[in-house]
Amino acid sequence: MKTLRLFGLALLMISLGFVSCGDDEENEPQNIAELASATDNLSTLVAALDAADLVSTLEGTGPFTVFAPTNAAFDKFLSNNGFSELDDVPVEVLKNILLNHVVGGKNISTGLTTGYVESSATGAGGNTMNMYISTEDGVTINGVSTVTTADVDASNGVVHIVDEVIGLPTIVTFATADPTFGTLVEALTKESLGVDYVGLLSGDGPFTVFAPTNDAFGALLNELGAGGLDDIDDATLNAVLQYHVVNGANVLAEDLSDGQVISTFAGAEFSIDLSDGAKITDARGRSTEIVVTDVQTNNGVIHVVSQVLLP
Repeated sequence: MKTLRLFGLALLMISLGFVSCGDDEENEPQNIAELASATDNLSTLVAALDAADLVSTLEGTGPFTVFAPTNAAFDKFLSNNGFSELDDVPVEVLKNILLNHVVGGKNISTGLTTGYVESSATGAGGNTMNMYISTEDGVTINGVSTVTTADVDASNGVVHIVDEVIGLPTIVTFATADPTFGTLVEALTKESLGVDYVGLLSGDGPFTVFAPTNDAFGALLNELGAGGLDDIDDATLNAVLQYHVVNGANVLAEDLSDGQVISTFAGAEFSIDLSDGAKITDARGRSTEIVVTDVQTNNGVIHVVSQVLLP
């Protein structure tokens, strides 16, 4: 009898052991691909990942931060871009768009800060694309997509569910998303100029834009004794804006050299001074610092300058 009782106890312990192992497996966090597959509202994302052959990527070690668009977000994206269904999107385009939702590292919402980060997509010249994150009112990406559910934990990173597909950004995307460029956008959209700068800088490019900040425009207005952009005549403002754009080239900071002469869209030139940090000497002999470099978009690159350049 004693032997039978011991045998029965052993069987019970083995049985409990198997149940315990099964519970551990069920409680183990899913990887990002598995998590998306288990979420009904992300079924279009799963189909897109499969079509772009990215499922195995998001099953990898990571860690990754994924901004995951809902089914409704994909429906809106397809409609807005003239696609009747997901299969209509060219695979390479779809792949790059999906990669534009992936950031390296595990970035929980409270660790995000306002500014530019690198996505996993590639922009003009095959360079790593940036995205602009704002944490001023919740979390928004590129001024178009808002995090609606944050910090969904996965074994290889974290998922933030968003309400819009994050399209491949252009120069205009970042100019309008980043409040640092509010005055620049005001100038570019001034109807009396007679130039569709928004349409131009949303085009194929590539463009290199040396973008003045709001403070840079404020300093210019003080320098000219002007109360606002309306006090600058249209011909002058057009010439100034076009002096900040290089057409047909994606010029990174590493491509700049000391004494290099840059030809601009306005037909005028300025030179690069690397003797003490990165600076620009404009046609008036004024020296301007390049304070941020290599903000990469799909159709070009932005460098931020501390003064408005004058032809």
